[in-house]
Amino acid sequence: MIRTITRCLREFRKPALLTVLFIALEAVIEAVIPYITAELVNHVKNGVDMGYILRTGLILLLMTAVSLACGGLAGFTCAKASAGFSRNIRHDIFSRVQTFSFANIDKFSTSSLVTRLTTDINNVQMAFMMLIRIAVRAPLMLIFSIIMAFVMGGKLAGMFIVVIPVMIFGLLGIAHFAMPAFRRVFKKYDRLNESIEENVRGMRVVKGFSREEYEKKKFGKASDDIRSDFTKAERIVALNGPLMQFCIYFNMAFILLIGSKIIITNRGTTIDVGQMSSMLTYGFQILMQLMMLSMIYVMLTMSAESVRRISEVLEEEPTIHNPENAVTEVPDGSVDFTDVSFKYSEKAKNDALSGITLHIPSGATVGILGGTGSGKSTLVQLIPRLYDISAGSLKVGGRDVREYDLNTLRSNVAMVLQKNELFSGTVKENLRWGDPGATDAEMEEACVLAQAHDFVTGFPDGYDTKIEQGGTNVSGGQKQRLCIARALLRRPKILILDDSTSAVDTRTDAQIRAGFRKFIPETTKIIIAQRVASVMDADMILVMDGGSIAAQGTHEQLLRESEIYREIYEQQTNGGGNDAA
Repeated sequence: MIRTITRCLREFRKPALLTVLFIALEAVIEAVIPYITAELVNHVKNGVDMGYILRTGLILLLMTAVSLACGGLAGFTCAKASAGFSRNIRHDIFSRVQTFSFANIDKFSTSSLVTRLTTDINNVQMAFMMLIRIAVRAPLMLIFSIIMAFVMGGKLAGMFIVVIPVMIFGLLGIAHFAMPAFRRVFKKYDRLNESIEENVRGMRVVKGFSREEYEKKKFGKASDDIRSDFTKAERIVALNGPLMQFCIYFNMAFILLIGSKIIITNRGTTIDVGQMSSMLTYGFQILMQLMMLSMIYVMLTMSAESVRRISEVLEEEPTIHNPENAVTEVPDGSVDFTDVSFKYSEKAKNDALSGITLHIPSGATVGILGGTGSGKSTLVQLIPRLYDISAGSLKVGGRDVREYDLNTLRSNVAMVLQKNELFSGTVKENLRWGDPGATDAEMEEACVLAQAHDFVTGFPDGYDTKIEQGGTNVSGGQKQRLCIARALLRRPKILILDDSTSAVDTRTDAQIRAGFRKFIPETTKIIIAQRVASVMDADMILVMDGGSIAAQGTHEQLLRESEIYREIYEQQTNGGGNDAA
């Protein structure tokens, strides 16, 4: 796990190592300064010339300047290394997600991925910053200070044998009881982000049903759960302060009491004023470094869960890979399913599709009807390898889909979903997702074919009109038509419309299908629809039920032979269904 995440350091290894070097030098200087100061105090007490005082003062001034410079340089290199490290992690996670199949994406919820890309990475960045600065400085300062304390204080330094264990066990106990609460917080962050995402995406539904108060309560509960865990953890961690103060004041009282007694009794022959002042300084340094180490322990324990969650994404292997010697050309748009079965997960008990055998000639128009959960969308998602089949054979252009280069296959299979996305940018920029090099004339032609040209030219800025994130400033029907135009610009061998005309009226739907027949006769067109009118003129119609093809044939054949199809048709034409509406 650590090896996985440290690979993200890459070009920032040098500033990270420089930070450690500068911090080590700073720690050495700070440990030596109290020793030189103590020697100066003792010499002044015993009487020295002004030259010695000035020389020692200049040495201390120079050491302080070097220590300050090392601290400043360490801050600069640390900021560069930690910010670059988090940038690389963010980049690697995002790039990794782009390689995932739908099966991989199903494993991680959207809200969880957002949390990993934000909160978890911020935690790791802070932990890394503390690691290369405080986690290097604190142990070094602790070791140097203890050594110098025994050098300067002799037996008086023995009191650290009592104080240090008390503080160490106290800090470890505090961290031990605080950690479970910190660990619970991350899963609750996922739920909080999920609540926010659902609310923002479904804002129109929330307002339409006047459920604002319910959403506020739901969000408030998720937020309060996080507050409760953080409060509990912070209350425990807050005990660091009193424990630290107790140890510091005990240290000062012990040194002042015992040290003063030794100085008076032995008249400075064993320990002098300089040694006692340095002991106070070293004692303070020792306890401060122990507190810093406790903070690091807490932060590293918190970030360990973040590291695990980040590593899960980075180590996740895509279930779909490019084959060796991949085929880079799709000959035509024919599609052949041979006894295909599919399940979303190896652990799933039931197949989502079973026993699918189907031949679609290149250039044919195929309609697919069926109830919710019948497997319509699942069937077409196998064609561009968004999922891999579990059993059987699936060929496009006469070749198994697993033999193709993924980019080649997906560039030749364009999908338009019912809830397709438009991205923030102009209409032109959205259309050029289909073909980055498309000319204005080609974009207009695609929009004419998708029945989008008229409403686009009706905008004040035409094709330069700004589309808001998610396409919130266009209607559902306009969004679907722009998505169809975007898919057409790819000039695909296979065009899949997954209920993508559900938001347009029947007249516009008919015009789109007429345009397909006229302008892209060689493209295989697969149309999933709820309205019989959208598929009744197709070369072949499939009726899906329970993950299988219940019937297939032309409109006339299915009216005679398929009870399911006939029932749907009669409901829509005689019963005031969608078509009548």
